[in-house]
Amino acid sequence: MSNCRSGCATRDHATWGECARASQLQVGDVQGRNTNRAWDYELDSYESAVRQGIEPKTTRLADTRAAVEFANTTGIGDPWRV
Repeated sequence: MSNCRSGCATRDHATWGECARASQLQVGDVQGRNTNRAWDYELDSYESAVRQGIEPKTTRLADTRAAVEFANTTGIGDPWRV
C-alpha cells in the first residue's frame, strides 16, 4: 500500500505528508477570494472615475458612485472642492 496521494506521479514517498509537501499543495481561502474580488471591483471603479477626471472622496464604492453621479449631474469632476 502506498502512502502517497492518488495524484502522485512518483509514488515513492514514505508518508502522505511527505508526498503532499513534495507536490507543494496550496490551500486557498474561498471566502478571501470573494473579498478580494469585491476590493478589486471597488478599486477598479475608483480608478475609472479618476481617469475620467473625477475625484471621489475615498476609494469606497459608495463614495465613487456618489462622485460619478455628481459629476454626471453637474459636470464638475470634484464634488469635494465645490
